Parts: sequence; structure tokens; C-alpha cells
Amino acid sequence: MKLRSLAQVAAGIVFLAAGAFAQITTIEGDVKGADGKPIEKAVVKITRTDIKGNYETKTNKKGHYLYMGLPMGTYSLELMVEGKKVDAVNGIKTRPGDPIPVNFDLKASQAESANKQAEMQKAMETGQLSKEMERSMSKEQKEAMEKNMKEREAQMKKRNELNSSFNEGMTAMQNKQYEAAAAAFTKAAEVDPAQTAVWAQLGEAYVKLAEGKTGADFDTTIGKGLQAYSKAIELKPDDPASHNNYALALSKAKKFPEMQAELKKAADLDPPNAGKYYYNLGAVLVNTGQNDAAGEAFKKAIELTPTYADAYYQYGVTLVGKAAIGADGKVTPVPGTVEAFQKYLELAPTGQWAPSAKEMLGSLGGSVETKFTDPNAKKNTKTTTKKK
Repeated sequence: MKLRSLAQVAAGIVFLAAGAFAQITTIEGDVKGADGKPIEKAVVKITRTDIKGNYETKTNKKGHYLYMGLPMGTYSLELMVEGKKVDAVNGIKTRPGDPIPVNFDLKASQAESANKQAEMQKAMETGQLSKEMERSMSKEQKEAMEKNMKEREAQMKKRNELNSSFNEGMTAMQNKQYEAAAAAFTKAAEVDPAQTAVWAQLGEAYVKLAEGKTGADFDTTIGKGLQAYSKAIELKPDDPASHNNYALALSKAKKFPEMQAELKKAADLDPPNAGKYYYNLGAVLVNTGQNDAAGEAFKKAIELTPTYADAYYQYGVTLVGKAAIGADGKVTPVPGTVEAFQKYLELAPTGQWAPSAKEMLGSLGGSVETKFTDPNAKKNTKTTTKKK
């Protein structure tokens, strides 16, 4: 009896061993890149999902990989290329016998991913999921999708409100209805406080609205305009146009040191148009009676933009005030005056200030150009006459 029992135990052990051996499985496959060529040394990570288990292998020169000796179970595979996950396959159930083929084709995967993305985008826009897409999504994915759709719907509503208020404000500005424009832009700023253009237009609306006010009403209104411009610059400090417009608003508030600082910032941020900003500075200084400082600003504009015709004229005007008048009534201009008007006429012979420039030259005893050729022509000839 004892010997028979031992024999039965031994037979049972052999049976169990044979059963365990039968559970060993294999996964293999080919890996191709987006160009259709095999990928060598790509890492295939194999993770068992029904119980804990992790395995790893690499592709050979032909892009083929093989992993033998996997316990029968359910696996997910990740493809790693140069340390980055580029593809994955889930729910692979192995079985004894022939190897389970799991191939990776990045070209096909990318096309499939693009199609899914397009379907997802369409679903978010329409608010409807196709039955096929819904079946392929997990509970978590569906919840995430619904959340994204709600967020997108809220964003669309916000954007429509913003566009409506902003367009309303722009229409009011065109019709010179500045109070209505300020109200519309204020509403747009409340919808989305991060829009630079909204704050810039709000600043312009208040500045225009302030032009029709005096005293405390002017101070309050222009102050709101300055605050709006300041907010625009806070959101986008590298925008030269915002600094320029802010500077012009500051000039109307008679904050001249701040104005000059803002125009300098605009010029520093936008060197190709720096001459324009210094010209604006000169114009403001002229209007406030600061003739010498204005002359320096126009001179700087000329240095930065040598073809700036209007800057030459305005510079000449500032120099006229420095001319000496002798006892005999003869006018002696300071150096540079005649040249400034001559240069203006050379650059803009039919410009808005051409008649005035010619009159100035005549009174100063300077020469007036009566014929100009294309300054870009290879040969440059011109006739000069001197007014008597």
C-alpha cells in the first residue's frame, strides 16, 4: 500500500509539472517606423495586466522582436523608441501553441490616431459621440470627454459674448459714440480680462470721451483711459504700439515726463519705426510750448529715419524761432534751418507743407528746389534756383 501511494504521488507530480509547462506562451512581431522601414533596437515593454508581471525585449536589425516563456495571461505592450513611448497595444491574451503576433506600424498608427483625433474634435464641436466611438471608450474616457465638451461649450459661449461686446464697441467708436464704446469694451473686459486689444480700445474710448469734458470730469475720464492703457501694457509689455498710444494719452493728461518715458520704450522695442515715435514726441512738445525739446525730438527722428520728410520740416520750424534779426531787418537763420526745409522739399516736393517750406526758404534767403528726379535713379540731376 505504501509503495502504491508513493507511485500515485509521483504520478501526480509529473502531471502537475506537465500542466505548468503547457502554460508557457510566446509573443513576437515586427516594428516599422512612420517611413515604413524596420526600426532596430526599439524596446518592447510587456506588462501582464491580470496579475503583476513585467518583461522587456528589443527588436533586431530587421525590426523583429520575440519573447518566449511568458505565462499564459492578458498583456499590454508598449513600444519605446529612443526612450519615448510611440505606440501601445492592450488586451493581448496569450495561449499555448504558436506565438501570438503583435505588430507595430507607426505609419498606420499615426493615421489611425489622426482619424480618432478628428472624430473627437467633431464630437466636441457637435456635442455628439458616434456609437462606435462610444463603444470603444472606457467609463473614465467618457467622463473626461463629457467634461471637455462642457468646458468647450462654456468657452464658445464666452468667446461669443466677447466678440459681440468688442464688435459693438468698435462700431460705436466708428460712429464717435465714445460713451457707448466705453461701456461695450468694459463689458468685454469683464468677460475676458486677458485680452490686450480690449483694454487698448477701452483706453482709446475714454481718451476720446475725455476730450469733451473739463475740470474734475476730464481728470476722472482721462484717468480711466490711462488705467486701461496701463492694463494693456501689463498684459503685453513688449508691444510698442501700446506704449505709443499710452504716451499720447499721457500727453493729454499733461503727464509729460511719463509720456517721454513711454515713447522711448516704444522706440526701443521697435527700432525700424523709432523715428515715428520720436516725431510724435516732438509734436506733443511743440503743442506744449517746449520748442527746444521738440527740436531735439525731431532731430532724433531724422537720425533714426533719414527719409522722414515731415520730421525735416518740423525740425526746420523749431530752428526758425532761433533765427537772429538784424537792425536792418535781415533774418539770419541758425545752421541747419535752410538745409532742413530743402531736405523736406527734396523728399516731399508736393507734400502738405511744401508751399510753407518754399515760403520759409524765400524769407531766409535759401534756395528752393524746383525740379526733382527719382532719388533711386542711377543718375541724379536737378535744377536749383534761388528766390530773390
